[in-house]
Amino acid sequence: MLKIGEQIEINIEKIVFGGEGLGYYNDFAVFVPMSVPSDKLLVEIISTKKSYARGLIKKVIIASPDRVSSERITFEDYHGCDFAMINYEKQIEYKKEMVKDVFSRIAKIENINFDKVISAEKIFNYRNKVIEPIGYKKGKVISGFYKRKSHEIFEVEDNYLQPKEVNKIFTYLKSRFTEKKLSVYNEKKHKGMLRNLMARVNSAGEIMLVVIINGNITKELKKILNDTYNKYKNVISIYVSINNKKTNFALGDKNILLYGEKIIKENLFGINFNISPTSFFQINIEQTKKLYELAISYFSDIKNKNIVDAYSGTGTIGMILSKEANKVFSIEMVESASKDAEKTAKENSISNITFINDTVENGLTKLLNSNEKIDSIIFDPPRKGIDKDSLQEVVNKNINELVYISCNPSTLARDVEILVSNGYKLTKLSIVDMFPQTSHVESVVLIKRKHS
Repeated sequence: MLKIGEQIEINIEKIVFGGEGLGYYNDFAVFVPMSVPSDKLLVEIISTKKSYARGLIKKVIIASPDRVSSERITFEDYHGCDFAMINYEKQIEYKKEMVKDVFSRIAKIENINFDKVISAEKIFNYRNKVIEPIGYKKGKVISGFYKRKSHEIFEVEDNYLQPKEVNKIFTYLKSRFTEKKLSVYNEKKHKGMLRNLMARVNSAGEIMLVVIINGNITKELKKILNDTYNKYKNVISIYVSINNKKTNFALGDKNILLYGEKIIKENLFGINFNISPTSFFQINIEQTKKLYELAISYFSDIKNKNIVDAYSGTGTIGMILSKEANKVFSIEMVESASKDAEKTAKENSISNITFINDTVENGLTKLLNSNEKIDSIIFDPPRKGIDKDSLQEVVNKNINELVYISCNPSTLARDVEILVSNGYKLTKLSIVDMFPQTSHVESVVLIKRKHS
């Protein structure tokens, strides 16, 4: 039995769902973050269970040919990106293997053939939304990421994933905060002002900045933000968000516009979407376009159909579908998102879409039991997937065509298994790499009712 603190040599055989490498020590499974198949490693055991252990890399003895560097071995070395130690082409291969593995284990579907595998052209600096916690270290205000499984902040000079201009602006803000000796929030004591830095960027390069604070806006903070607004011409909107709660959720209930525009706009498929500090919007706009194009292409004969967009957020997919569909029903439980969607539809003269502010569990059941004819449904749920009652309602009403966008292959495979056992067939499966340098993968499936 392995013990915590023990150091062992191990060969990594595969990557499992979640992004960790798996190797065996005397037939005992050991999971190793930041490892790559074919690595030979010196690993220190940090936790043990009955059937497996977890260890951290101390040294790369022999580097896998797919490894970027044998010198950089930690989560922090790669700016918090748990797949950045792997060559990009291989990242895609390992993501395919992870999806195949969960479908084999959970959905009991073997020999998966992917309809499409869509990699990214831009593999760095692609995020259009960034939130960094603020901390204090060696007399300086810092921001960055939490170290793995902790609330200790680490800072990097040029973040891999966020736009370079945002990196510059955050660096400037932190230097000014340090200079003016603004206090930093301490979550244990619930004291101090500066909590988080947030930025949103559109395709035109326009930036919305949000400084999230505990307490009230001071003269010093206001002066710094005014200087920032005047210094960086692409910063067209600056908010302060007041969050006085003991919570890990970044944004507060009160978002105060200090300078510039109330919203920034993003054009997607000819529709102008309004983006505010609280808006739901996909993180990687170029890959979002590919994802939505693919998902919509899975519907047959859209023009004659009434389609439900479930877990619709700000109604992005629903409004794109509305260009061709007969009628669209968008269901979203977050009221502010539904209101944003209604406003966008009105501004873009979209009239064949109905927004339902309700949970999918309630809203979909009511809709399917109403007089409305529903032909198809597109699901884009959170990581927990679709609740069983909603799936059963779909089965009961014999909805013929389902498109499912998923950010979690495990819950997708679970839901597919439920549908397949109730008379449906997995017709197509594709993956889209929305988040290069991370182990996350977006999947799109077409599921159809089997006909006798």
